[in-house]
Amino acid sequence: MKFTYLAAALLSTLPLFAHAQTNVTIYGVMDAALAVEDTDAPGQDSRTVINSGNQSSSRIGFRGTEDLGNGLKALFNIEAGVALDSGAADSALFGRRAVLGLQGAFGTVTLGREYSPIAAVAAASDILGQGMFGSNLSAFASNRLTRRLANSVNYKSPAISGFTVNAAYSSGERSVEPSGDLMGLSLEYKTGGLYLGAGYHAIERLALGDDQELAFGAGYTVGPFEIKGNYLKSDPTGASNAYTNANLGLAYTVGPGKFFVNYQRQEIDTGARGETVSVAYTYSLSKRTNVYTTYAQLRNNGSGVFGISSSSTAVTPPATAPGADPSVFTVGLRHSF
Repeated sequence: MKFTYLAAALLSTLPLFAHAQTNVTIYGVMDAALAVEDTDAPGQDSRTVINSGNQSSSRIGFRGTEDLGNGLKALFNIEAGVALDSGAADSALFGRRAVLGLQGAFGTVTLGREYSPIAAVAAASDILGQGMFGSNLSAFASNRLTRRLANSVNYKSPAISGFTVNAAYSSGERSVEPSGDLMGLSLEYKTGGLYLGAGYHAIERLALGDDQELAFGAGYTVGPFEIKGNYLKSDPTGASNAYTNANLGLAYTVGPGKFFVNYQRQEIDTGARGETVSVAYTYSLSKRTNVYTTYAQLRNNGSGVFGISSSSTAVTPPATAPGADPSVFTVGLRHSF
């Protein structure tokens, strides 16, 4: 009986909450595609699959703000990934983003699970929008660069003469050394069609020394043409295991359609190397809905086992197949709301 009274009391407060929280938005992206994937590994044939998120990861999110007066706002954002092919949710319910913060003339401060400073640079300088196969998301695979930060405190400055600063501290929450803490910083510059960015992370993962991560990106838009490029590096503590990912891409918009081409080079100090060429096309049916297609081919050298990444999936040969050359072709539909 007490539980019934408590539930009734909570329900009665919902209208008050909805009135006080005057700016709450439910949003999302639904993206599904038919893909033909080939790892080129011995004994493995190509396969036809239904993928979720080959241009943009499918998701649903909730965000809102409250005006606190004197130019100060409270804000929150929680975002969950979903696989349209199976209906499954991500392993962490709101693993894409989960933050609470304050925003004012000083900038924005958030706490929770947030995108890293390097992620901002990588996203802004990827011609494929960190979406279609061949994007620089391959640089954020396991044991490479860090894209999202759990247990973090983050700061983003207001734009001053085109410059924006992003700073972050992520706690490893360990009671013994090494702490697992990450400290990151990035600087971005935007004016007209020009973009420049650089970022750095230091991670106390091992007692021997800090892991280091670097990102440099640039882009320029003039009329219907865009050019973007970036250089991303992960240098874990230890010898001969640094990873680099370099990209150079072009895009051309004509009417509701847009053409893309991107070249990517991945390399590890041990000598493993892979080079990818990808082409893509999107066509807008409306402001919220578009169709797309992409083809990507990767050439590994004799010791390379690199893969091709899209926003939610990757085509990667097994570690037992060095030198395999994966490829993928996909046709998809994306809707945002």
